[in-house]
Amino acid sequence: MPTAAAAPIIRCVQKLVLYETRARYFLVGSNHAETKYRVLKIDRTEPTDLVIIDDKHVYTQQEVRELLGRLDLGNRTKIGQKGSSGLSRAVSAFGVVGFVRFLEGYYIVLITKRRKMADIGGHAIYKIEDTNMIYIPNDTVRITHPDEARYLRIFQNVDLSSNFYFSYSYDLSHSLQYNLTILRMPLEILKTETIQTRQESFDIFEDEGLTAQGGSGVFGICSEPYKKYVWNGQLLDIVKNTVHHDWLLYVIHGFCGQSKLLIYGRPVHVTLIARRSSKFAGTRFLKRGANSEGDVANEVETEQILCDASVMSFSAGSYSSYVQVRGSVPLYWSQDISTMMPKPPITLDQADPFAHIAALHFDQMLQRFGSPIIILNLVKEREKRKHERILSEELVGAVTYLNQFLPPEHAIVYIPWDMAKYTKRWNELGGFVVPTGRLQTGVLRTNCVDCLDRTNTAQFMVGKCALAYQLYSLGLIDKPNLQFDTDAVRLFEELYEDHGDTLSLQYGGSQLVHRVKTYRKIAPWTQHSKDIMQTLSRYYSNAFSDADRQDSINLFLGVFQPAEGKPHLWELPTDFYLHHKNTMSLSQTRRSYTYWWTRGVLNHLPLPYDEVTCTENRRKLIVKKFHKYEEEIDIHNEFFRPYELSSFDDTFCLAMTNSIRDFMPKNVGIDPSPFTVRKPDETGKSVVGNKSNREETVLQRKTAASAPPPPSEEAVSSSSEDDSGTDKEDEGAVSQRSTPVKMTDTGDNIKITENIVQSMKDMYGINLSDVPSEDDLTIYTRFVQLGQNQHKQDKNNQQLCSKHRLDGVINLIHISSFSQDNIYEVQPPKVDKKSIDIFHAHIQAGRGTMQPLVKEDILMYREYIRNRYM
Repeated sequence: MPTAAAAPIIRCVQKLVLYETRARYFLVGSNHAETKYRVLKIDRTEPTDLVIIDDKHVYTQQEVRELLGRLDLGNRTKIGQKGSSGLSRAVSAFGVVGFVRFLEGYYIVLITKRRKMADIGGHAIYKIEDTNMIYIPNDTVRITHPDEARYLRIFQNVDLSSNFYFSYSYDLSHSLQYNLTILRMPLEILKTETIQTRQESFDIFEDEGLTAQGGSGVFGICSEPYKKYVWNGQLLDIVKNTVHHDWLLYVIHGFCGQSKLLIYGRPVHVTLIARRSSKFAGTRFLKRGANSEGDVANEVETEQILCDASVMSFSAGSYSSYVQVRGSVPLYWSQDISTMMPKPPITLDQADPFAHIAALHFDQMLQRFGSPIIILNLVKEREKRKHERILSEELVGAVTYLNQFLPPEHAIVYIPWDMAKYTKRWNELGGFVVPTGRLQTGVLRTNCVDCLDRTNTAQFMVGKCALAYQLYSLGLIDKPNLQFDTDAVRLFEELYEDHGDTLSLQYGGSQLVHRVKTYRKIAPWTQHSKDIMQTLSRYYSNAFSDADRQDSINLFLGVFQPAEGKPHLWELPTDFYLHHKNTMSLSQTRRSYTYWWTRGVLNHLPLPYDEVTCTENRRKLIVKKFHKYEEEIDIHNEFFRPYELSSFDDTFCLAMTNSIRDFMPKNVGIDPSPFTVRKPDETGKSVVGNKSNREETVLQRKTAASAPPPPSEEAVSSSSEDDSGTDKEDEGAVSQRSTPVKMTDTGDNIKITENIVQSMKDMYGINLSDVPSEDDLTIYTRFVQLGQNQHKQDKNNQQLCSKHRLDGVINLIHISSFSQDNIYEVQPPKVDKKSIDIFHAHIQAGRGTMQPLVKEDILMYREYIRNRYM
C-alpha cells in the first residue's frame, strides 16, 4: 500500500489522577510517557450545576508538580502546617466515561481498570474492567433527595465492566475502511483543513532557525465518532464544548475478540468487532421492530479484520475488512409478553403503506455503506400456523415499494433464505477498486425474529466465505475457498461463537441456544441438555428481569432524564413515548414518499456518502500538523514505549487464541497448515496422546493428504432457533487440502531426498553425530514439494487468467510491500543508499570516527529536550 498522507491522533489523556480539596476537584491527565499533562478544575460548591474549567494548556511534568504543590500549600488549614494536607489524592484512572445527574448533583464516572483485548496496526483496544462513580458536590452543600439512591442503583445496573470497549487512537465507532480512507485524503485537502492549535512555548533552539513545522511535518487526523454506536455520548454532551477533545473518550458496547492464525510461522491476526447500536436499544421482547426515526432493535454491526501482524503500520501493512449488519425487521411490530407464552403472537402495531419507517432505516444504511443493500431474511415462510410469515409479507411489500423509486443498479436486494436448505450463493464479491485496494460497497443485512441464533449462524457462514476472499487477496491461499474442520475455520468459528454468546446475553438474557455445530448436525448429545438450560434461562430473563434491564438502559443512554415534578422512571406504564419522538411532537417537515433518500446520497453510489470527500464530511474531521517526532502521532513509541523500562509481559500482555497451540493436533507433525482438513474430534484440546492413536492419526494424515480434493465445498444444513430438527445434510468429502499436493511413491521420495539433502560435511564443514530421521526428511521433502507446486500453480493461474477471462472468477491483486511475497518465500526489499550510509556511519562510530550532526538529528534532539524538560 502507498504511504498514508496522515496519521491518527493519539489522545494525550491516558493516565488520570483525581485530586480533591474541600472546594475543588482537580483532574490531572497525562499521556503514557508522562511528558504532557492537562488539568481540569471541577467546582464542588455548586449543589446542582456542573462547573468545569479547562485552560486548554499543555503542562510539563515539572509545571504540574509545581501547580499541585501550590494547591496543596494554599488549601492547608494553617500556613506551614505539614500534618494535614490541603490536597489529597482521591483515585487513579484511565479515562472519563462521562458526567451524569439524577435529582441531586452531578457524578463523574471514571475507568479505574482496563484490559487490552486487541491490537490493530499498533492501536490498542481496551475493555473496561472496573469503574468508579464519584459524587462531585461537597457534603456541606449537598441537597438530599429520597429517590436519589434508587436512581443510582438503576444506573449502575448497566455493568460497564461487561463488554464496553475504548481506544485512545483508533475510532471504534467507524469501520477500518473509513478510518483508512480519511488517512489517505489528498494532501491539498488536508492543508486546507489544518488548524493551528499547537501551543507556543519557549524554545531553546530558536537561534538554530529550525521550525517544527518544516518539511518533515505530518498531518494528524481525528474524526467525530458515529453517534449511533457510541454509548456514553449523552454522558459527555454536557462537557463536549467545554473541554479539549483529548478528554473525550468514546465507548462502544458489543464484542471484541482477536485470534492469531499462524501460516507456516507467518502471523495473521483475525479480529472480530461488534458494535451495538445505542438507538432503540433494549431487551428482547421489549424492543422489537423500529422506532419513528428508522432505528431498529438489536442492531449490531459486525466487522472482521485480517491483518499481517508481521508489519505493524497502517501505511505499509496489509489489511482487509468485511462488515455485515444484523437488526430487527424495520417495521412497527411487537409481541405481547403478558400471556407468558414461549412464543408470543406477533402484532403489527401501525399501518405503514408508504414504508416510511423502512425508508428511514435504509436511507441510514445507504449513507453508511453505499449500495447494494442485501437483505438476508431468515424468517420462516412455511408455517402451519401463520406466525413469522406476517413479518416476511410486510417486509417484501416495503422493499418492493421502495425499489420502484431507486435506480435499478442500486436497488435493495431481498433474499429469503431457508435455514433448512443450503445455498451456494456466497461466492459473489463486490466492491469498488481504488489505487490502495478494494473498497466494500454495500452491506449484507441479516435478520430473523430475534436476530440471535439463526442470524449468528448465517453471519458465520457469510463471514467464512468472506474470510476466504480476505486470505486470498492478501496472498495467503491460492484460491478463495475454505473448508470446514480446518484449524483456520475452527479458530474463526470459536470467535463467532463467543461473539454470538455475548450479543445473545446482552439482548436475550442467555447464551446461544443453537450453535453452528447444531445446524451442521455434528453437535454432541450433551449439547441438547445445554440448549434446554439456555432456553429456560432465556425465558426466565425475558419474564422477570428484562423490565429492570430496560429501565437501566433508558437511564444510562439518557432516553429518560429525571426531573422534579416529573413521573419517576419506575412509574411509567411504558417507554413507548420515550423512544418514538413523533408521539410527543409533530414534525414540521414531512419526508417525500418517493424521494425517500437523503439528498446527495445517490450521486455517489455505490460509494457510501459518509466516506466521500465533501464539505459536510470534512467538517467532522480535526486536522492538525505535527512534527514527525511528536508523540501524538508516533504509534511506534505508543506501542513499544522505548522511553520506559518494560517487560515482555507488559508489552505483549494480550493472550490471544493461537491456531497452532489451541487447534492443531499435538501429535501431527506432517502438515502444520491451518487449511488442512482434520477430523471433527481432532483438535489440540481433544487428541489422545498415546502411541497407538498417534500412529493411527499420522497414517490418516498421509491418506488424507494423498487423496484428491473434492469438487465442491461440503454441504451444510441448518434450522431455525425454534426447531431443533433439521433436514439430513449432504455429507461432503472428509479431507481436502487448500493447496493440493501430488504424492510420489517411495522410490521417488528417495531420489528427491538424495538430490535435496547434502552431506553434513559438504553443507556445514563438520559431521554431526545425529543424522535427520526418516520422518524429518519426509516432512522437509513434502514442504519443498508444496512450495514447488504452489509456484507452478501460481504461474499457470496467471497465464490462464491473462488469456481467458472466465465468468465468475475474480482476479484479485495481492496487496504487498514486496515484489514477490507468498506463504513459502519472501523476497527481501532492496537496501537504499541512505540505509547503507547509516550502517557505515554506525561502523565508523564504533571505531571512534563520529559523523557531523545534520538538520534531522538536531530536530530529533530538540523534540526530545522539549518533551522531557520543557
